[in-house]
Amino acid sequence: MTVPVDPTPLPGVTGDDFPVENLWRRARQSLLHDIPALISVVVLILLALAAILAPLLAPHDPLTTYPDGLALNGAPLPPNHEFLLGTDPNGRDVLSRLLYGARVSLVIGIVANGLATILGVLVGLLAGYFGGWVETVLMRITDIVMSFPILLFCIALIAITGPSARNVVIVIAVIYWTSLARIIRGLVLGLKNREFITAARTIGMSHNRIVFKQVLPHLVPAIIVYATLGVATSILIEASLSFLGIGVPIPAASWGQMIDQGRQYFQLAPWLLFFPGVCLLVTVLAFNLAGDWLRDLLDPHAQERR
Repeated sequence: MTVPVDPTPLPGVTGDDFPVENLWRRARQSLLHDIPALISVVVLILLALAAILAPLLAPHDPLTTYPDGLALNGAPLPPNHEFLLGTDPNGRDVLSRLLYGARVSLVIGIVANGLATILGVLVGLLAGYFGGWVETVLMRITDIVMSFPILLFCIALIAITGPSARNVVIVIAVIYWTSLARIIRGLVLGLKNREFITAARTIGMSHNRIVFKQVLPHLVPAIIVYATLGVATSILIEASLSFLGIGVPIPAASWGQMIDQGRQYFQLAPWLLFFPGVCLLVTVLAFNLAGDWLRDLLDPHAQERR
């Protein structure tokens, strides 16, 4: 359950094509003419607010089993006036667990992908700029990590480290930096022989200053685009691990865990599967659409190449 990332570098996405002074104006104009992008941005904003304000918005405690949350025969309740989205087999409020599950998914997705992005950018920068044995070693390590099936590798690492939110973040960061590292390496190879880099070397600027002051700023648009897309994949990986019972430990709310529970009761209580499944689908789709919109926004030549 991963979102494929195109390893082809973004041609034209450089500092020369990144008009910072007009970015907000272009963003507003672009959103007004791109309805799917506008909807995705609105959805992500609402999702972030729901996650941040979950303690205020949740009508019930997501971990509490309510005596009136089950039918007389012990079955979960369908949506009603007290439990708007019904209850789960333990008598807990589904809406409250969805709100807290959004917090889990976003925190793990953003933090894990942020760490993976930092690692991938560093590896790609060093490999592309220095070349030689540095590039060979770093790219062979990258190839080795990429050769493992992502989900199976995550399961193996979680089996060693134990299920917890922290370990899920670490595992995703360890496994998911490779695609971005190859992308950044390709972009750096195209930048390091440009005139402004040659001029920086000529005046005696240190390698650290060249890499982080001259090269890295030109990579920001590509990093933003692929980092946005990577959040969707990180959320899917976390949901997959929780679905398998080795992600966020019970009883913490997680969409993947709720989908697994709903799968067991899908005939008796279909809402248990439907609501978290829709939340996961909408969130991943919104991040992917937002990533596509950012690509068009930050790369003026993207529309021409389509």
